[in-house]
Amino acid sequence: MQKISASIVLYKNEYNQLMAAVNSLFNNYPELTLYLVDNSPTSELSKIAGNPQIVYSHLPSNPGFGAAHNVAINAAIDENKQYHFIVNPDIYFEGDVIMPMVNYMQQNENIGMMMPQVLNEDKTIQNLPKLLPKPSDILWRKFKRPRNAYNKFINNYELRFVSKEVIYNAPVLSGCFTLLNLKAIKEVGVYDDRYFMYFEDWDLSRRMHRTYQTIYFPSVSVYHGYESGANKNGKLFKIFLQSAFAYFNKWGWLFDKERNIVNAAALAQFK
Repeated sequence: MQKISASIVLYKNEYNQLMAAVNSLFNNYPELTLYLVDNSPTSELSKIAGNPQIVYSHLPSNPGFGAAHNVAINAAIDENKQYHFIVNPDIYFEGDVIMPMVNYMQQNENIGMMMPQVLNEDKTIQNLPKLLPKPSDILWRKFKRPRNAYNKFINNYELRFVSKEVIYNAPVLSGCFTLLNLKAIKEVGVYDDRYFMYFEDWDLSRRMHRTYQTIYFPSVSVYHGYESGANKNGKLFKIFLQSAFAYFNKWGWLFDKERNIVNAAALAQFK
């Protein structure tokens, strides 16, 4: 039997929304080990951890999204888990999602990360796989002007032109629902905790993509309550900018030869 775990990082979450995520996981795969890492100031959400397969940790210092998931990932590695799901608290799903992803990864040992198709509540697709970004790409996604040029850019950058049923190797995967091959994680490393929130999933995708495939797997889907908080909240936007600077300081601003090579190879899949 596969050794499968998952983690959800909490921060003052709404109880019913969080329980929808937890129940989706256990209804789909009852043998799961679920790590709840709570960055909230209080441990009020510990009441969710009644199931013996739930491991609750309280980190009131709030080290950030990636750092908190690292606590769970390292615990899963210590417990000899093979596959680990990163799950946002605003995710829910029905039907068989976990095993199709695990089986596909198990049959293709060169896969380090996977994500499913992610849907809005109205069943429209969230375009989350991406090419490696340039600084101008980040600005363009925020301001969306001029409109005609933006539409051409976003269709390419977010790989929207690809048929919705195609499984492919994407340079950047979203961290809202991600399957990690822990053997690969032990090789490339966990989340870089210099990112408090935002860009940690892009950074891990990029490191993983160097030696493993990072697969978009639209054969299964989950629902995600996408809030785009950085576009609405000044504090979150500041954190977004700090993470963007950390990312480009690490990987390069205007000069990033690897970015060009990776993006060209990603686009070549569809020619």
